[in-house]
Amino acid sequence: MTLSICVAQLNFVVGDMVGNARKIVDAATQAYQRGARLLLTPELAICGYAAEDLFLRPAFIDACDDALKRVANETAHLKGLHIVVGHPARAVGGADERRERSVAVAHLYNAASVLSDGRVTHTYAKRELPNYQVFDERRYFVPGQAPCVIDVGGVRVGVLICEDAWFDAPAADAKAAGAELLAVINASPFHAGKGGEREATMRERARATGLPLVYAHLVGGQDEIVFEGRSFVLGADGALAGRAVSFEETLFDIALTRQGAGWDISATTDRAHSPEADLWHALVLGVRDYLGKNGFPGAILGLSGGIDSALVLAIAVDALGADRVRTVMMPSPYTADISWIDARDMAARLGVRYDEIAIAPQFEAFKASLAQEFAGLPEDTAEENLQARIRGTLLMALSNKFGSIVLTTGNKSEMATGYCTLYGDMAGGFAVIKDVAKTMVFKLARWRNAHDPYGTGTNPIPDRIITRPPSAELRPDQKDQDSLPEYDVLDAIIERYMENDQSPDSIVAAGFARADVDKVVRLIRINEYKRRQAPVGIRVTHRSFGKDWRYPITSKYRA
Repeated sequence: MTLSICVAQLNFVVGDMVGNARKIVDAATQAYQRGARLLLTPELAICGYAAEDLFLRPAFIDACDDALKRVANETAHLKGLHIVVGHPARAVGGADERRERSVAVAHLYNAASVLSDGRVTHTYAKRELPNYQVFDERRYFVPGQAPCVIDVGGVRVGVLICEDAWFDAPAADAKAAGAELLAVINASPFHAGKGGEREATMRERARATGLPLVYAHLVGGQDEIVFEGRSFVLGADGALAGRAVSFEETLFDIALTRQGAGWDISATTDRAHSPEADLWHALVLGVRDYLGKNGFPGAILGLSGGIDSALVLAIAVDALGADRVRTVMMPSPYTADISWIDARDMAARLGVRYDEIAIAPQFEAFKASLAQEFAGLPEDTAEENLQARIRGTLLMALSNKFGSIVLTTGNKSEMATGYCTLYGDMAGGFAVIKDVAKTMVFKLARWRNAHDPYGTGTNPIPDRIITRPPSAELRPDQKDQDSLPEYDVLDAIIERYMENDQSPDSIVAAGFARADVDKVVRLIRINEYKRRQAPVGIRVTHRSFGKDWRYPITSKYRA
């Protein structure tokens, strides 16, 4: 016998229960026509992941319940099809435990219901609730206790939800309850290397249970997080038997044919991509969905002739198309001629609108207004920051007038060290490369020049932008390294201290200069107030300056 499974690797919108239900119904219809008898949707597909404190609103849960019923009713005619749908469900019992944990208010399960012949036949409650990195599931959900095994055409399928499969017990309990196959529905945020980690962990789970495993994953961008899809199926020995495309919606078909005591598995396998390719696609999807799901008509950014704004421009064009991206060059008295030339060149290569608005008149007017207050004092960061703030004001004025969102161009190295200006280059609505270290900025620029994944233009970034020393151009002959260690040193220290929680002493012991370590750690500590006011940006590392990073602004701790 053969069991045909379809994974609905789809891009849902948080809070669009009507639209999400329609996507599930459409996927079920297509899957049924293709012969599937089991359709898997991602974790919390009905409401989108993650709905955050919307889970605390009773009316939101009512709308989810209504959407689940709609899916059941509109697929009732698909006889023999079992649909696993992720959704929040009101829990029964457990209120005392919730009060003891002093967590208000929602008393919910993160659930997966099985729909067949127009009714809910089973409901499984997620048992392992993650509460680390970007996850806050214990704020909203209580854990389930029991396994869920369903019969699909004579095959016993154990249903799990995401984190459950990272632990031994839920899968082992499903097998003990008779499961011959594990079906795991997921919403696991992307970060560099996470796809390989997932497959490695699921291999362990398949081998430990001796059962094939289907991993159904979400795709799409939601605020700062991105889900890359990359659903897959493993044999009972943990060997990869098929993998869906990454960063795209798809219906991923899998056929399992019983062969004696085992299974023959048939599915297509998309190749693995380079780290730079994955990062590029994640950033493009993050921009496309943030603007698309929030209804922005386009994007605008300050194009300086430097590497960061060049990279953001290339990402934005790949995400939105040239006709929805506008660039503005805002030269100051310290802007080098080559910055004008390279900015014009890049805008022409990608075919975007390009304008120049000189800020010298405004800069002189501000200095004149402050002349009496600043009398007798040398020019310093106050004057430097004036230039950045004039640019931020101009960009926000254009945004207000025309509706396009301002994309900020600061990278993770700058966010970490405060090498950025509040209400200046930090002004905007979406920080595209906020979680991309400067060293990776250069790698991505070179990768994009060598590849054209979206057909928007080859070699879009002029070589000189990549090779010239980085500079904010806010004073004569300024270079980033006047204020910061070399970027390969800086980024390595940030990774060790900020992403991996290593102590300054251990970083020094690893071979870094004490002066560099102390400087970088101090800059990270004293600039928390800036990061709290920064726009939301796309998370692509396992620890970003977003939900992953929750440090006090006021603190005397120095290690």
